[in-house]
Amino acid sequence: MGWKSLKHWMKQSSYEKLFMGGLLARRKIVQIDEERCDGCGQCVPNCAEGALRVIDGKARLVSDVYCDGLGACLGHCPRDAVSIVEREAPEFSEEAVHEYLRSRESSGFSCPSSQVQSLEAGDRGASEPQASSLSNWPVQLNLVPVKASFFKDADLLLMADCVAVAHPGLHSRLIKGRAVVMGCPKFDDARGYVEKLTEILRGNDVRSLTVAHMEVPCCSGLERIAELALRATGKNIPTRRLIVSVRGEETPA
Repeated sequence: MGWKSLKHWMKQSSYEKLFMGGLLARRKIVQIDEERCDGCGQCVPNCAEGALRVIDGKARLVSDVYCDGLGACLGHCPRDAVSIVEREAPEFSEEAVHEYLRSRESSGFSCPSSQVQSLEAGDRGASEPQASSLSNWPVQLNLVPVKASFFKDADLLLMADCVAVAHPGLHSRLIKGRAVVMGCPKFDDARGYVEKLTEILRGNDVRSLTVAHMEVPCCSGLERIAELALRATGKNIPTRRLIVSVRGEETPA
């Protein structure tokens, strides 16, 4: 759906009737430099209010009332196209955000990660079953203890959940020789993940960190989680970033 179609849909929603008549105030708000923006979408999943969308190949602010101006989307744009400015704008409205998100779901808008694709599977009879290379349990970041023997001198793998079903060499190439923690940066508590990972890295002698996530924009939030945790520890831990396509191909970030 294009930008003009989206604006037409918004005008038909109850949001328009409820919130477009508000008074303007000078406040902080997101601004997108369209000349710099290449439409990668890395800023989108970091806006919990859904104020940013990639439309017609560019990230756009859907409506001023959805932007709280706090800048959670900053720091994710590789082209430095996202900034916070101070200008006249309608006041931020949580009620408008809730109305918009409900309306968007009922109207069929979806995140790029939910796009349906039919993939051609490989030859299921071509390889023998592999032994598991998993060396620790639990693996969910919410469940692992902060201090554990498997973190001592560990090469740690921080992995997005979906990598486990997309990567064909999960055990032989990713998990083998590494301690593993995993989670979903889109649906789980990202702030809680930052705090937990910070405690793990601060309290253990981790030798290296590998961050593996899917190619879809919302999954890239895992890199931000690792970045914030590393910054909080003050440690210089060698870090490798790996992007996995929905077809299981690896691309170093």
